Amino acid sequence: MPMDASEIERMIKEALPDAQINIKDLAGDGDHYSAEVVSESFRGISRVKQHQMVYNALKGNMGGVLHALALQTSAPPEGS
Repeated sequence: MPMDASEIERMIKEALPDAQINIKDLAGDGDHYSAEVVSESFRGISRVKQHQMVYNALKGNMGGVLHALALQTSAPPEGS
């Protein structure tokens, strides 16, 4: 069963309440998404750790219900 974009966003928001999230369904099948996640929580930590935070928020759905997620993470620009 595919995962809905709103469910992905909800799960990420639970873990990162300040996150600005933009999700796109890449193939129209509910299995292949891209997500841009911007959160102050990412400031000063490596990109790998940022991605791990998002994957942890998805609670094991990566590779199962959610087949592919092209992920782009960043902290907001300084002064925003």
